[in-house]
Amino acid sequence: MLQDGSLLAAWSAFHGGSRDESTAQITAAISRDGGRTWGTPFRLQENIGRQNVMSVSFLRSRKSGEILFFFLVKNSEEDLYPVVRRSADEGKTWSPPVRVLRDPGYYVMNNARVIQLRSGRILCPLSFTGTVFAKGQTFRNVVYYSDDDGRTFRRSPSVLTAPRRGAMEPGLLELQDGRVLQIIRTQVGQVWHALSADGGVTWSPAAPWTVAAPESPSTIFRLPDGRVAIIYNPEVRLDSDHSGPRTPLVAAVSPDEGKTWSPYQVIEPDPAATYAYTSVTLHNGRALLTYYYGKNKMYSLRFRSIPLGWFGRP
Repeated sequence: MLQDGSLLAAWSAFHGGSRDESTAQITAAISRDGGRTWGTPFRLQENIGRQNVMSVSFLRSRKSGEILFFFLVKNSEEDLYPVVRRSADEGKTWSPPVRVLRDPGYYVMNNARVIQLRSGRILCPLSFTGTVFAKGQTFRNVVYYSDDDGRTFRRSPSVLTAPRRGAMEPGLLELQDGRVLQIIRTQVGQVWHALSADGGVTWSPAAPWTVAAPESPSTIFRLPDGRVAIIYNPEVRLDSDHSGPRTPLVAAVSPDEGKTWSPYQVIEPDPAATYAYTSVTLHNGRALLTYYYGKNKMYSLRFRSIPLGWFGRP
């Protein structure tokens, strides 16, 4: 959200195909009425990778007030890494991109995953492998952290693993007691998790959590009343592709930091469509969601504005 109340949305605009390696730039648009209407899309980031640029995270730094703009640069099946640019003038101009890491490999960071802790530390949760889709390769999770407002990052010594295809596409939430929760996409029909008691530097081993889900990323966030909410796909079929369909798209709420959950409510019900990779922004009493919508081999970005009352009362 910009300082004048406008909303800035950005997404990977693929052309020449819909695969992960297809050519793409990052396109953006601005809404000045809470998402009811959007201005003309414009190019926010040209393609500086041999394949594409993708997976945007915006973060408004509480230290500097600047907007930090993270995205991935993809060169090959062995070379994918995050960079960050920063703006001190509400997105009118941006600094040159700076690499978050220099380690070799294929590093995935989903859209809208970077968080800033109450201490001011910035955390980037990533999954990585040597060569994506290569036989015998699995994904592992690692967190990079910054204490200088995103100018330099250090790598956590903790590397998290999970069965089958591995630990994938982590998301983070700072708990009320100061610990950090990491949720993990897996191929075993359940979201896994890990905890950090030192601001994301070291982590407990990954273990099963309290939400059943297919091999699809879930998104966790905190409501203004203090409850935790999660958006995910609930259907698990371990003998099918991705361990189950990416439909319906649902939300559930927890009053106890993810130990127990309310019955889920359906956001998107179409069994013939797919929905995943949700981002959430809270604005003026509403949860503003973006996620991909796929049907008949076509994929697009969908925006939805949900009143916070829809999530129920504590």
